[in-house]
Amino acid sequence: MGGMKNIFAGRWGIIGAGIFIGILAPLLQKWGNPGNMGVCVACFERDIVGALGLHRAEVVQYLRPEIIGFVLGSLVAACLFREFRPRLGSAPIVRFVLGFFAMIGALVFLGCPWRAALRLAGGDGSAIVGLLGLGAGIWLGTLFLKGGYNLGRTQETRPAAGLLLPLFMLGLLALMFVFPAMPGEGQSGVLFYSLKGPGSMYAPVLVSLAAGLGIGFIAQRSRFCTMGAIRDFVLFRQTHLLGGFLALIVTALVVNLVVGQFHPGFAGQPIAHTMQVWNFAGMLLSGLAFCLAGGCPGRQLFMAGEGDGDAAIFVLGMMAGAAFSHNFSMASSPAGIGKYGMQGVVVGLLVCLLLGFTMRKKAA
Repeated sequence: MGGMKNIFAGRWGIIGAGIFIGILAPLLQKWGNPGNMGVCVACFERDIVGALGLHRAEVVQYLRPEIIGFVLGSLVAACLFREFRPRLGSAPIVRFVLGFFAMIGALVFLGCPWRAALRLAGGDGSAIVGLLGLGAGIWLGTLFLKGGYNLGRTQETRPAAGLLLPLFMLGLLALMFVFPAMPGEGQSGVLFYSLKGPGSMYAPVLVSLAAGLGIGFIAQRSRFCTMGAIRDFVLFRQTHLLGGFLALIVTALVVNLVVGQFHPGFAGQPIAHTMQVWNFAGMLLSGLAFCLAGGCPGRQLFMAGEGDGDAAIFVLGMMAGAAFSHNFSMASSPAGIGKYGMQGVVVGLLVCLLLGFTMRKKAA
């Protein structure tokens, strides 16, 4: 199959990928996932961390099959089309730190770029502020890219190294089937399950897993990336990836209108707050971190499925950031940002700016 033409490589392919995600995400919400959160990479990774007991926020603990499906679907696509390329070695600690602070920013806003798009498609006006912050952060990141910022080249490595994160995800899936959620019980064996709040809201396991596998497969083939869409437009005025991102928003909007999930306004939106300065600042931090790391959180999962160990390190950094955010009162809630959310964003911006200035390749 390696010689087959990639039908998703062209303009209509990436638009098709956006349409596919734009249909599935609102339907996953209709089938049980939280409001305006059919798919959110940051929130779902946070829920997984909670299910493993790494943070104590009881309302956001659930082993989300969609994230597992993203990685495994990408792995299947990469193997089928001979694009599984185990590689690693490019500034791993920097990537971990970028993932860490990308998550802190996302949890202050309450969503990754995917959820920002879905919140907008559901009528949440605060998503506009978040998307403006995301765009500003990516624009700032492009200034560093133009100035020589570079995390270095990766190197080929053994297949076992490239398979570590997919195997970790496979292990999580096995745990979920061995220790499923039990009615009225907050803990099943080694896993924790929310009895209320967003963590208690989920589509059927097999439906969620199938959706994740499908998205992972198609996104790997199309190179779908929300951050890359804005970065490429800013740097090169290329609209290839942007077409997929816009297709996701428009399609999700149409599906929400059809199924009755479009509710315009700022106040009272599900799992969102209206502290707009920090909605902007949180996504500013995330956008900058995503740009410096070379991909949005979804793209990092898809690259990890292809064998990219650096992307896997970024994913682990995000998971660590999720645990830290909740354990140290940085994550927001519908009532507003966490007690130390402001400090988390400020420190994150300072760290990312420091990395942007210091990780530049000097002219020969």
